[in-house]
Amino acid sequence: MSRHSHPSRRSFIRSAGAVASTVWASGPAILRRQRPDALRIAVIGCGGRGGDNLGSVATEHIAAICDVDRNTLDKVAATYPNARKEVDFRRLFDHAGEFDAVMVSTAEHTHAFATLPALQLKKHVYCEKPLAYNVQEARIIREAAAGAGVATQMGTQIHAGNNYRRVVELVQSGAIGTITECHVWVARAWGLHVSEADAKAAADIVFVQDRPATTDPVPAGLEWDLWLGPAPARPFNQVYVPGPKWYRWWDFGNGTMSDLGSHWIDLPFWALKLKAPSTIEASGPAPHQEIAPASMQARYEYRASGDQPALTLTWYQGANKPEIWTRGEIPQWPSGVLFVGDKGMLLSDYGKHVLLPEATFKDFTRPPQSIPTSPGHHQEWIHACKTGAPTTCHFGYAGWLTEANHLGNVAFRTGKKIEWNSAQMRVTNTPDADRFLRRAYRSGWKLA
Repeated sequence: MSRHSHPSRRSFIRSAGAVASTVWASGPAILRRQRPDALRIAVIGCGGRGGDNLGSVATEHIAAICDVDRNTLDKVAATYPNARKEVDFRRLFDHAGEFDAVMVSTAEHTHAFATLPALQLKKHVYCEKPLAYNVQEARIIREAAAGAGVATQMGTQIHAGNNYRRVVELVQSGAIGTITECHVWVARAWGLHVSEADAKAAADIVFVQDRPATTDPVPAGLEWDLWLGPAPARPFNQVYVPGPKWYRWWDFGNGTMSDLGSHWIDLPFWALKLKAPSTIEASGPAPHQEIAPASMQARYEYRASGDQPALTLTWYQGANKPEIWTRGEIPQWPSGVLFVGDKGMLLSDYGKHVLLPEATFKDFTRPPQSIPTSPGHHQEWIHACKTGAPTTCHFGYAGWLTEANHLGNVAFRTGKKIEWNSAQMRVTNTPDADRFLRRAYRSGWKLA
């Protein structure tokens, strides 16, 4: 994501959650005594993103904290001395009567393993994006959430911003007419570099290019075996942790496609009411066995559904950009979403949008606001937990989005245009794709 045209996700979250973060630092225990209605939350993953998420719900009652890094756990426990401490989240659920809700901020490959037991125990769940590590896990979580009857939310924080809401209103009001084409691109190139353009796009983020042959000492306090969780065992090396290092390794994450796709493809998914694509075709460098690509693109075809006609949605990351961008026919925002309609175009990023050609829309009257202003992505979830009100990124929505994003990587790694049967959860034209839809888990870990 560019640092030049719009705020980063982290700065967005920090500004939106400034009050909550201040409360966390200054006196959550006092507020808990003043708030007898406070939600009892178990927080799984307390460092990095987990720390940001924790700060955003700190006005509630933090009943339990869990992290595989004992140093992080002890640091957070100093603020929440009465919270139960665990390093293994599986043990946390032995004490499920102590909490009402669970916040999951682990690495991607353990999201489903922390989320599913919470749903089975009918606990409200907030899970960082992407919702799960692969297509099968996303399907399991979506279906479990449908039967749990609890409040859920995936951590796509930009979804709560006013900009996305105004774009959705424009699209759904027909401002640019019938839309049959959409392009989504991000500048981030955190992956396997195969060109100078990749390295340039990566900016100051530099990673090794293959699995290291050496073993580093495990840092004091880190429970490496628990961090690995269901993933295949491998010796510790500092190239895997902390985040965002792990997210580009196929064993632990799925690179930019599933990570930033959760934020950027969220906008057309919401505006166009998308679910399952029919075909997906990807291009880029030869797939690497260990590491996701820095640059690639994936083209999704969606069949007509309801009022939405057949549609193509193309994803670009790193050095790849849409041709219309390369030709200079639209503003060259480093990252963006372009809706192409028969009456014009709509270009958006996280914080701004524009109708194109601008001269055509200079006297355009916007539709009235129909999507309410969000109280904040985390607060929306808290409110839903307490009242039963809906959330906008519930797992019923986020599960479809996560599946689609993962399918882009399935097409990339398979090297073929894949035909997707969503009802059967199967790629119908090549059995080779199945190994990327699901995986076997390490001994001691199961998702059931």
